[in-house]
Amino acid sequence: MAEPPAVIWKHEVQRLLQYGDLVPRLEEALGKFSTRDSAEVIQPVRNILPLQKHHGFLGSMPTYMENDGVLCTKLVCFYHRDAGSALPATQATVILLDPEYGNVKAVIDGEEVTGMRTAAVSAISAKLLMRPGAEVLAILGTGKQALTHYHIFTEMFPFKEVRVWSRTSQGAERFCRSVGGPVRACVSVEEAVRGADAIVTVTGSTEPVLFGRWVKAGAHVAAVGACRPNWRELDDALMKEAVVYSDSRDGAMQESGDVILSGVQVFAELGEVINGTKSAHREKTTVFKSLGMGVEDAVAAQLVFDGWKAQTGPPGGV
Repeated sequence: MAEPPAVIWKHEVQRLLQYGDLVPRLEEALGKFSTRDSAEVIQPVRNILPLQKHHGFLGSMPTYMENDGVLCTKLVCFYHRDAGSALPATQATVILLDPEYGNVKAVIDGEEVTGMRTAAVSAISAKLLMRPGAEVLAILGTGKQALTHYHIFTEMFPFKEVRVWSRTSQGAERFCRSVGGPVRACVSVEEAVRGADAIVTVTGSTEPVLFGRWVKAGAHVAAVGACRPNWRELDDALMKEAVVYSDSRDGAMQESGDVILSGVQVFAELGEVINGTKSAHREKTTVFKSLGMGVEDAVAAQLVFDGWKAQTGPPGGV
């Protein structure tokens, strides 16, 4: 009989999951995904169930990594909230299963997994696509994703200046107090992004907030919000000027309003750049459209579970 599943809460995920372990594992997984080898990764595009009464959606994100022996799914609810709402914009749970027997091995709080793996993939996009010597980072948004992006971008890259914008001055001030590092609050998006070498958009916007006329030629944009076909963060001018990358080409063409409504094509997946089958156009303006993939959750969940097992020992204390 299978052992009862581990239940791993948020504070344990925070302790067990470290960017130094996560980033190289994600790079490897992104490369495997882009080979389209079914023995490496099987992952359909996220399935979406609308929650119309609550202005939200339930997404299911299964992944099977046969060669690595990993079977996982994430259930995530995400909502379009009014400004100032105290309700969460996302809630997520990750379920790790035994691929041979089908039993649940672990139920893992998905908030930290989602925040960290998303920020880590954005940082990988910057590692691959951002121009060397980047000095100025701008972050649009001040929620959970903004915090995780701030932490990994300032950990991995030696920015001399970090700017942040929020729809409210209170949000920007709260963010600046919480990060424990240098950051400057800006009163407008234009002020935040003018001259920035790297821009991270992590807003709940359904209409463009970042306009191409403000973006420095050769800048790198990691666009994380606007995960529905009719939601936007970036305007047409920016999308058409930039070379567009994504974690999943199929996901971007089905889920990203920035891609679909602008009519642009995704030039490459990050995994294709990692594998050397597509180029990294560092000399041009680049946009990485992040959709988030089940394989990213699977890698993070397996790391958490492995760390949990190492600390708790085998069943029965043997």
